Order: sequence, then structure tokens, then C-alpha cells
Amino acid sequence: MQENLVEEFMEEEQKKKYQEYVKQVTPTHNLGKQMFNAFICGGIICTLGQFILSYCTDTLGLEKDIAGSWCSLILIVCSVVLTAFHQYVKIVKWGGAGALVPITGFANSVASTAIEFKREGQVFGVGCKIFTIAGPVILYGLVTSWGLGIVYWIGTLLGVV
Repeated sequence: MQENLVEEFMEEEQKKKYQEYVKQVTPTHNLGKQMFNAFICGGIICTLGQFILSYCTDTLGLEKDIAGSWCSLILIVCSVVLTAFHQYVKIVKWGGAGALVPITGFANSVASTAIEFKREGQVFGVGCKIFTIAGPVILYGLVTSWGLGIVYWIGTLLGVV
């Protein structure tokens, strides 16, 4: 009987120590600060994009569509380069959704997966795993746009749109 009491006491002590450990290693979140950082980070990315767009249209004299393509391309390349040098992770840690939502976050998800699985080879590593994270985004984006296209087409046939 006394052995059972000792075992129960030991279990309780282990549970307490474990709960204290979990409390120590669990990160605390400040929602207001995270929202502010996301706002600032996303704003910086969008401001950079607007600067590139304005530079291409005003200084280089490109048409708006072509300037938009160059803007997207430059932002994607910057994101991939920062990902390759392991710097985009630092931006995401600070900016959260502000760094993950724009086109740069999508480029980061594709590039980081490709970099992670490159040692497994071009076909079974990069080729098979590159869209592990980005694949669902592409899939649901295509399915949603297809569905909305059907709704729009039916609306035009019925004269609603």
C-alpha cells in the first residue's frame, strides 16, 4: 500500500514538472503585436511592389500590363533568393501573415519545398515534392475559378449577367 502511495506521489511530481516545462517552452502570443507586424510587413511588400510598378511604367515607359508582370516576377525572384539564403524565414517570423499572404509567400512555399527535397534528386525529390505545400492552393484556386466561370456562363445564358 505504501508503495502505491509513493508511486502516485512520484507521478504527481512528474506531472507538475512536465506542466512547468510546457509552460516554459510554450511561446506566448500577443495578438495586437502580431497583427501590427503583419500589417507593416505586408505594407512594405506592397509598397515595394508599387514602387516597382511605378518605376516600370513611369521611368521605363512600359505598358501597365507588362509592368505588372515585371513587378510580379521581381517580387517572386526576390522571395526565392531570400528563401535560398534562409532569410525569408526571419521575415515570416516577424511579419507572420503579412509575409505569407502576398505572392512572395506563395513563391517561398514552392522554393522552400524544392530546396528541402533537392537532395532526393530532381525527379523524386524536387519534381514530386515541389507542390506539396502550394499544390492545394493551386488546386482550390483552379476549382473555384472554374466553378465561378460556370456560374458566370449560366448567368449570361439566362441574361442575368
